[in-house]
Amino acid sequence: MKTSIGDRLREARENKGLDQAALASKTGVVTRTLQRWEKSEQVPDGVMLMTIAKLTGVQPSWLLTGDGEMYPVPERPENVYPLPGALHRRNTLVDVPIISAVPAGKVNTIFHPDYAEDYVTIDGVKDPGAFALRVKGNSMSPRIEDGDVVIVSPQTEARSGDICVIRVNGEDTLKKVKFEGNYIHLIPLNPEFDPVTVKRKEVNFVWKVVKLIKELSGS
Repeated sequence: MKTSIGDRLREARENKGLDQAALASKTGVVTRTLQRWEKSEQVPDGVMLMTIAKLTGVQPSWLLTGDGEMYPVPERPENVYPLPGALHRRNTLVDVPIISAVPAGKVNTIFHPDYAEDYVTIDGVKDPGAFALRVKGNSMSPRIEDGDVVIVSPQTEARSGDICVIRVNGEDTLKKVKFEGNYIHLIPLNPEFDPVTVKRKEVNFVWKVVKLIKELSGS
């Protein structure tokens, strides 16, 4: 059943959280006039309908006729592009542990729960051994900054150009890697830090970072 202008006006007002006195004040009329509008005893003119639509955020055409959407459909900003259709598929959410440091062990080590300080829920990661690592330091800024969380997948093959967690002689670091013969170049993204070259035999593991969770600054 189609509603009246008065019904739609009342709905718009209530959805906005305004009482009759508040909306009347904002539109510059007395409360009694607004009450007549909502009872459909009178009909506001076009200028007043536009004012009410703007104050309540509804579409003027909906307020006038009841047709179409009540609220405007948000437009996509020019600098935001839709994802390709293949990326619209539903992913399974999994919980992975956040650890403060990579514990010692071989590549196939299952991390002991004692190392976990918290858990984070992510999607699109199928490696059951994946874990999250909280970043300390700024050698990878501005892309990866202190306090960010990276998701590491030990089962995913690391290649030149990937950002990885690397253990060298028992010490862990987060760097972009480049494989060259018997050497691995560890490259920081921050130009204030120098790259380091290590021998493959000195490296305990190279585990690829597959996701980044940014630390958002508080307002």
